Amino acid sequence: MLDGLTLDQMRVLIAVAETGSFRAAAKRLGRVQSAISHAIGNLETELGICLFDRSGHRPTLTVEGQALLADARAVLLKTDALRARARGMEQGVELELRIVVDTLFPLPEIGAALLAMRNAFPTVSVNLSVLPLGGPVSALDQKKCDLAITVGEEFRNPHIEAEAVGTTAMIAVVAATHPLAQVIRGDTLLPKTALAEHLQIVIEDPTPLSDGTDIGVLSPGTWRVGSLDVKHSLILSGLGWGRMPFWRISQDLEDGRLIRVPAASFGKDGETLLHCYLLHRTDQTMGPAARLLRREILARTQSNL
Repeated sequence: MLDGLTLDQMRVLIAVAETGSFRAAAKRLGRVQSAISHAIGNLETELGICLFDRSGHRPTLTVEGQALLADARAVLLKTDALRARARGMEQGVELELRIVVDTLFPLPEIGAALLAMRNAFPTVSVNLSVLPLGGPVSALDQKKCDLAITVGEEFRNPHIEAEAVGTTAMIAVVAATHPLAQVIRGDTLLPKTALAEHLQIVIEDPTPLSDGTDIGVLSPGTWRVGSLDVKHSLILSGLGWGRMPFWRISQDLEDGRLIRVPAASFGKDGETLLHCYLLHRTDQTMGPAARLLRREILARTQSNL
């Protein structure tokens, strides 16, 4: 039976193993050496095995002791996490933070902000989803997330507050191997009719928010895909042209795999600057972790406003 095992015994085991002696462990834990010896003896009796070989000048872990040391560390790690989470609950810290980010928003910005949040609130778990078009607004409206980031001006909701968090550049591109690439000449803008002859790759809205509206669609022939990664791959393969966020394709442009399509409908060099917004519901109060994440996102994106 192992019902007599205590967390204190496990702490003593770890202290002796790490310091190399009962005396040093006693000093670390602020106890007398006899209490350390007694705790280890009781633990060995409870487990029915010898944890330390005491025949030498210093106690050394037995093979069994080495194996159980890892288990003891794991148990204490889980226990410390449980205590930290309980303290967080007492202070009103969220158990989980649900975030939905627009597929066009630079993910490195989110990663840096989440790292800062985790350092401050290590017990808060995160559920992060990436959705296109109306996905972030719809998720927040249905209370499926706590914070969201959307790109563009198309989707608004009276129950949702929006804060500007920078911009992202959308660029019309095509693979260097695509026939459209052969007609691009310097700074000459291409009319809509020139693009209409070629297949356009667009992302489909997973929500009904954009029903009846095609955002940025110029070609009568389109293929619709469910993610930015799929769109990127199809454009790179030479199937068609489409708009991509600059942060996602900068290396492709530099290496010549993709080239800009100077579409007159999208601005100079086929580039459009879209504003990004951090969203939260007006009828819900943000917890400490959400507030810190908001501050981190705002701080990292102010220079782009």
